Amino acid sequence: MALIKSISGIRGTIGGRPGEGLSPLDVVKFTAAYGTWLLRQNAENKKVVIGRDGRISGEMVKNLVVSTLNGLGIDVVDLDLSTTPTVEIAVKMEQAAGGIILTASHNPREWNALKLLNGEGEFISGADGAEVLELAANEDFVFADVSKLGTYRKDDSYLQKHVDLVVNYPLVDVKAIKACNFKVVVDAVNSTGAIYVPALLKALGVAEVEVLFGEVNGKFSHNPEPLPENLTALSNEVNKSEADFGIAVDPDVDRLCFVCEDGSMFGEEYTLVAVADYVLKHRKGNTVSNMSSTQALKDITLKNGGEYHPSAVGEVNVVTKMKAVNAVIGGEGNGGIIVPDLHYGRDALIGIGLFLSHLAQSKKKMKALRNSYPDYFISKNKIELDKGIDVKNIFEKIKGKYKKQPQNTEDGLKIEFDKDWVHLRTSNTEPIIRIYAESHNETTADNIARKIMQDIKEFI
Repeated sequence: MALIKSISGIRGTIGGRPGEGLSPLDVVKFTAAYGTWLLRQNAENKKVVIGRDGRISGEMVKNLVVSTLNGLGIDVVDLDLSTTPTVEIAVKMEQAAGGIILTASHNPREWNALKLLNGEGEFISGADGAEVLELAANEDFVFADVSKLGTYRKDDSYLQKHVDLVVNYPLVDVKAIKACNFKVVVDAVNSTGAIYVPALLKALGVAEVEVLFGEVNGKFSHNPEPLPENLTALSNEVNKSEADFGIAVDPDVDRLCFVCEDGSMFGEEYTLVAVADYVLKHRKGNTVSNMSSTQALKDITLKNGGEYHPSAVGEVNVVTKMKAVNAVIGGEGNGGIIVPDLHYGRDALIGIGLFLSHLAQSKKKMKALRNSYPDYFISKNKIELDKGIDVKNIFEKIKGKYKKQPQNTEDGLKIEFDKDWVHLRTSNTEPIIRIYAESHNETTADNIARKIMQDIKEFI
């Protein structure tokens, strides 16, 4: 059993003793803490939007969340089966005080989580998250009396509202997409992508859509993280059906990646690169990605006359940096696209609209489009830590060993070696150090990562 309490939300495995997994008591406690925090921010706004992905535990967790919020006197707008970006959009449209998304993102089916949003439909800040955790720890909440209980309203209109926002976005070229008569295979991993992605593709004029794992039952047919090793069925079906490309999303539809017509991976790192290239060709400006993402975004940004800015890892950090530098596009190398004038959140649906517009206007096949971008290889590794290990001391020793190289300590430690780099950071959710290294050469990236991992083991 696992329960991870972070500033951005509460994540855990379903079941077990309270405090050891995401038990019903934990769901109630942390929902009550969040609701109390919202009411302290603004006692007049008592509206919260909620939505869930297709997880097995989703209905149970939702019922607990709704009842707890109603018990605090908070009115709930329930989107039910939805996506993370749809809930973010709905918070703004509803002028709600906040929102809760019931999803554990790419984690396996035994996991679920409460992702917490502010009134802007964005993930709450570190400081706000700390307040929520303190309220939960102290159980510092007071429920409403019987005459002041909150109300409940189910709203299924936001699928169409979200699709309409994408279709009507100025840079989404529906006419060009429709003219291509695309044949597409979608891996919906038994979650809400099976509802939302086909609806969007139909609205964009895609000629033929085949959905793999389209039953929304939360019994994920494969590991739900959209990585190459988990997308073999999609790759094989694209080949077999002679589709133009494949689309994969994670269970809450905020990550996006593509498979080329030959079954090869476009590369999740290159989803943002391609979308940014398209946006920057139509709209001059700056870009942001987290510092564990590919340098190809920086190359594309400079080529299009903009400035690239790295941020700390985490969506809230990317958004903060995007606002600071007035970025026109940004996101994360895990296939997360953030289009600021739509909303400040990773959104696979707007990513699909922009990517397909780019592909259609380029008049290239998917593989040829991928080959038009610089090749970088990221070696992604991790080292598990024993309790009590002084990570700060390890990082200080590595900093000293490579003191002649440019370094960035905004988020862990990033060291640059000419055009190569390595980024070390502790995980927010696991007792590990992640080691990402990038180079134009795959072997070089692996060797850089291996060398740093040896250094870590030496300094433990």
